[in-house]
Amino acid sequence: MVRTLLAIRSGLVRGALAHLLAVEDDIEVVGETDGPDGFEATLRAVCPDVAVTDVDTVPPERWFSDDPAAGVTRLLVLVEQRRAVRLRPLFTEHHQRIGFLSHDVAPDRIVAGVRQLAGGLVVLDPDLVVAALEGGDNPLTPREQEVLDVAAEGLPVRDIAVKLALSAGTVRNHLSRIMAKTRARTRLEAVRIARESGWI
Repeated sequence: MVRTLLAIRSGLVRGALAHLLAVEDDIEVVGETDGPDGFEATLRAVCPDVAVTDVDTVPPERWFSDDPAAGVTRLLVLVEQRRAVRLRPLFTEHHQRIGFLSHDVAPDRIVAGVRQLAGGLVVLDPDLVVAALEGGDNPLTPREQEVLDVAAEGLPVRDIAVKLALSAGTVRNHLSRIMAKTRARTRLEAVRIARESGWI
């Protein structure tokens, strides 16, 4: 039996996936959550074989943990093709622990992906690889991506700093470098450019 955790922000999508997986004889949904904090807590509580998530619910910097429970869990990540370039380095790293499927795959492909990943097989959607290779290089560092992700919520510098446990000065420095790299005149324009390029 493949014990599976669903970490999906959208209740509708999460519920549909739970129903889809629950009808399979060899898969059991042992937990559901809608954010990174709940993901880590539920991961420790239920110790699943596979966790299904996406980059909006659990960002890449939260995929790995020193917790022993997290060490045995494999992740099946659903990715929008436009964001494949952001994850390109991860496609070749940790390939036995993380599988990647497009958000647009047929439901039975997700079911098969859970089984394959639990069995130690590589799960990597060819369409994502093509999208990643065709996309330009991402000039933003992982920390800059994280800062811009939070800035996209419209928060002031002080709130971004609190949310990321950084100083306000450090956040301002990151934002200045982001705007220089994206050649944006405003923070909003930097967010738009980064999203259109698949960097965040």
